[in-house]
Amino acid sequence: MDASTTSAKALRAAHERFVTVPGTVSPVRDLVAASWRRCRLHGVRPDGSQLPPLHIASLELAAYRRTHPLATVVPLFRELLGAGAADDGHIFAVADTDGTLLWVEGDSATVERGERMHFAEGAVWSETRAGTNAPGTALELGRPVQIVTGEHFSSAAHAWSCAAAPIRDPATGRVLGVVDLSGGGTIATPPALAAVRGAALAAEAHLARTPNTSVGMPDLVGRGDDVRLHVLGRDSALLECGGRVLRLSPRHSEIVLALALAAHGMTGDRLALELSDREVPPSTLRAEMTRLRTVLGPALLGSRPYALLRPVRTDLGEISDLLAEGRVAQALAHYPGPLLPRSDAPVVVEQRRCLEQQLRGAVLGSGDPALLRRWIAADWGNDDISAWSALAHALPCGSPQRAAAAARAHALDVDSAVPPQVVRHAAVLQRSRS
Repeated sequence: MDASTTSAKALRAAHERFVTVPGTVSPVRDLVAASWRRCRLHGVRPDGSQLPPLHIASLELAAYRRTHPLATVVPLFRELLGAGAADDGHIFAVADTDGTLLWVEGDSATVERGERMHFAEGAVWSETRAGTNAPGTALELGRPVQIVTGEHFSSAAHAWSCAAAPIRDPATGRVLGVVDLSGGGTIATPPALAAVRGAALAAEAHLARTPNTSVGMPDLVGRGDDVRLHVLGRDSALLECGGRVLRLSPRHSEIVLALALAAHGMTGDRLALELSDREVPPSTLRAEMTRLRTVLGPALLGSRPYALLRPVRTDLGEISDLLAEGRVAQALAHYPGPLLPRSDAPVVVEQRRCLEQQLRGAVLGSGDPALLRRWIAADWGNDDISAWSALAHALPCGSPQRAAAAARAHALDVDSAVPPQVVRHAAVLQRSRS
């Protein structure tokens, strides 16, 4: 089935059947059906009620972009895609390997429209965070992908079409990121897919002529600069040193966090236990540490025992310090989300649970309506029955907000007895009748 020949109405109908009738075989392309199944497995909301998270602030994003391997090819994308996108009412985007949008440019009105659904610089459009979409699904599959209207898993993107292609390091074949075209109906055509495929190939040819040497930071840690690790509210850690920002892979994020928490380092056997409940062969761990050392450099990563050779400050530690000082408002204001939320490494799971319990307990114990409102306004606190109940008790009697908070707490209490899938299907059916 060709994406460009399937009507938007038929795709929306197929999408509705898939999300409302479990086990339905939808009449969509195989790659779309497979993506929808992955999205359901990862708990992505199909109703558009949860927009992709904005994980990188502007100053942090600027520093990260300066050192990203794709920074050198952005002018090429502007030349190949930018002018045409602006003239045709489209936008082009460049994302890293986690699906975080680093550059979004093109028609100004379309850029603003994209921002309203968080298709914006700093937002995460991986398939597991945003549902089926061209940048995220192209990264998932490692090949060019075109997604049109109702093929998006999230209904928030059903008015859009997009085409994207991954960009690989010519020397290693490693995916460096993805380039995307997004907009209206003309993106749902073969020329749009050919355009991003050609742009990706041109970028790879440019990188082959001018090898990038800024993907690691081995020469920075000897200058006396602070080293800082950002691990909250993101799936891949950011390591900041000397004004440069390096995004670590998910596994390297876990390793560096474990070593940052162990002041005197740890043996390979201990590190393996911190990283997995299952046995990690020593040879596998040694190979991973060798790869990490090529990224960090020998001035930062030591062995026998494995250790970070410089003090590393973490945003996890800073939040913990604020809570220990009783500065709950500041801690909540600086908390961007759970620790490496997709990681199941024992050390991460333990630290994530501990910090969440400390922060949640401090917020609920404060009895401060402002803090409670900020907690329930966040994704991680929106369904917290105790927080809604605490807010209801903290507000004055007779207040409409008190009644609304109590009603929300009651509704969550009732819904907790109903399977989540039934709740989602009922919500979709209700919207279709309205």
